[in-house]
Amino acid sequence: MSLPHALLTALVEHPCSGSELAERFDKSIGYFWHATHQQIYRELARLEEALWIEALPAETGRGRKRQFRLLPAGRKELRRWIAEQQDPTPLRDELMVRLRAEAAIGPAGLAQEIARRQAMHQAKLDVYQRIEQRDFLGKEPSRERRLQHLVLKAGILQEQLSLAIAKEALEILGDPAA
Repeated sequence: MSLPHALLTALVEHPCSGSELAERFDKSIGYFWHATHQQIYRELARLEEALWIEALPAETGRGRKRQFRLLPAGRKELRRWIAEQQDPTPLRDELMVRLRAEAAIGPAGLAQEIARRQAMHQAKLDVYQRIEQRDFLGKEPSRERRLQHLVLKAGILQEQLSLAIAKEALEILGDPAA
């Protein structure tokens, strides 16, 4: 995925200022695609130059933020990108290489790092489950809401898998017979 398409997706959902977009990005797409606020602002300028978005005239007064909205060409690009064929991204997880290295050279103190990551995965899972409770359970199951929920469920499953792997790794690392 590319950052431009992530931003186009956010803007098709709701026109907003760059700072609002960065904040919304952190609370939604940012869970699956990281970008700094600087990267977002740079990309907004490129998207505007490509005529995929436009900045609406700023409201009068000091400190007023420019609002951005998607243009028809941006919607067309987003549709093209959605339909594009792309192979799955290969798994690149440094922890898996660390586990292999620990298997090859023996104990090297990896358990502490895994426990730290386990706490991080649990915290993220808790956030995802709160979002699920707040935004999806007991709500009208429209097509849009079901697709958004599917994305969230993928995040929940990923965190549950990471927790299961961490738990098993800690059991193996703590087993003196292993």
